[in-house]
Amino acid sequence: MVERQKFEAICFDCDSTLTRIEGIDELARRSGREAEIAPLTAAAMEGALSLEEVYARRLEIVRPGREDLAWLGERYVEEMVDGARATIAALQCLGKAVYVISGGFLQPVARLAQAVDIPAAHVRAVEIHLDSTGNFSGFDESSPLMRGDGKAEICRDLARRHGTVVMVGDGVTDLAARAGGAYVVGFGGVARRQAMLEGADSFIADTNLLCTLDVLLTDAEFAQWRSS
Repeated sequence: MVERQKFEAICFDCDSTLTRIEGIDELARRSGREAEIAPLTAAAMEGALSLEEVYARRLEIVRPGREDLAWLGERYVEEMVDGARATIAALQCLGKAVYVISGGFLQPVARLAQAVDIPAAHVRAVEIHLDSTGNFSGFDESSPLMRGDGKAEICRDLARRHGTVVMVGDGVTDLAARAGGAYVVGFGGVARRQAMLEGADSFIADTNLLCTLDVLLTDAEFAQWRSS
């Protein structure tokens, strides 16, 4: 049997991977604009539209303020996928560097990361700008994560820092991380997307994130974790 690759840095997507929900869709539902947003999100995740085409359009429709972002952060935690805390704890126990890389919004993504003990310095997402009263005033348009190849750029940087990198996620932007040197694990426990099913290096269909450890760990690491 061929030994599995050893990964030094493990990167997780947020929406439909660490949490069961899509943040922009939740915000759209909260503001009564779901019918306008959901088709754009689905098209971007399936690759029918580029992320660049839909990112600013969705934000201008929803325009989330401070209260909306805080609310979404709590929704992320409430809807965390089964096994998320245990998976991340196992990886960190084995000395892995664990990151969240998301095209979602930094403030709520950072709240979810905090809930699973991923340090703020290991969170990559798009910052929403707020005015002095807490209302939406724009977003970080320089972020690579509002582009379809953004995760590849970030994984390339992490590979230089850590060595071997794996990206775990559900959509085409996660699949694009391969161009940055990442091994790609498709997680279909929330959304089973055909592009990821066909294109990922490995695909996990189970709803429990712990099942990804079968791919993320070598046999020796898996045995060490089981005995700890």
